Amino acid sequence: MKRGKSILFELIRMILLLISVSILAFVLITKAPIDPLVSYIGTESTLSQEAKNEIAEYWGLNDSLPERFLTWANHVLHGDMGTSITYKRPVVDIITERFAYSFVLMLMAWLLSGVLGFILGVICGMKSGSIFDRMVKFFCLAMKSAPTFWLGLLVLMIFAVILGWFPLGMAAPIGKVASEVTLGERLYHLVLPVMTLTLVSMSEVVLYTRQKLIEIMNSDFILYARTRGENKRQIVMRHALRNIALPAITVQFASFSELFGGMALAENVFSYPGIGTATTAAAMNADVPLLLGIALCSALFVFTGNMIANGLYGIFDPRIREGGNND
Repeated sequence: MKRGKSILFELIRMILLLISVSILAFVLITKAPIDPLVSYIGTESTLSQEAKNEIAEYWGLNDSLPERFLTWANHVLHGDMGTSITYKRPVVDIITERFAYSFVLMLMAWLLSGVLGFILGVICGMKSGSIFDRMVKFFCLAMKSAPTFWLGLLVLMIFAVILGWFPLGMAAPIGKVASEVTLGERLYHLVLPVMTLTLVSMSEVVLYTRQKLIEIMNSDFILYARTRGENKRQIVMRHALRNIALPAITVQFASFSELFGGMALAENVFSYPGIGTATTAAAMNADVPLLLGIALCSALFVFTGNMIANGLYGIFDPRIREGGNND
């Protein structure tokens, strides 16, 4: 019964979130200084005023703000997010196509940052105060303060321009048909964007895991384990890892929003054809339908990540699972 109420509560929260994001995004985007009509026809267009009025009427630009929002919301509820002004294609098709690229990029960076961050955090916690610990801590603090755009340019300059180990960008070799691109070539083009996002995202997991392990190693039950003759490695493997796994997973899933924002910047640096580059193009052209669709999908994606983290609590913490079964 309690689990059913929890699921219902999460669904209500998701609906309220999507409604709030829709209203806020619609107001902010429609009030932007860029005129969508001018972006659509161009600044040097020779179209007559009548033709411009017909285009504005077709896109619903002459309606009041509430009317435009209600019309858009009604279409969204029926599975129609409109047509992109930038790409002249349905918004759903563009988001589906671009999200497939972004999802692969985010998934690889998210997994690498989580695994590497957790391992480095454990090592630093075990070697607290050592030279290795101080170096890793300094590196993580530097990565947390470094802008993703700047870090991407630095990675691009070192590994693509100076060393020439990797391509400058794109998701596949230039001039090659998509059907002929191999999996190895796609992964090869993913290395630098994934490296950038991993460096940006792993710092918080490293620092949080390190601090949590240090706190646990100084706790009373760890002191008791030492009196029984267990060494540091045994203590970490038998006792500490179970207690730091849940906080580490929580931090990792909570980083979805930051990772999504960093992804948009990284994609523009490496000219990667994902949601980030589509967002930039839509913003430059005041593409209201596409921007609203991306805002909705982004909010849903981040909320889903947080909801998954909540669901995993019961798996990694038996006390939560037992508490849920008692009801």
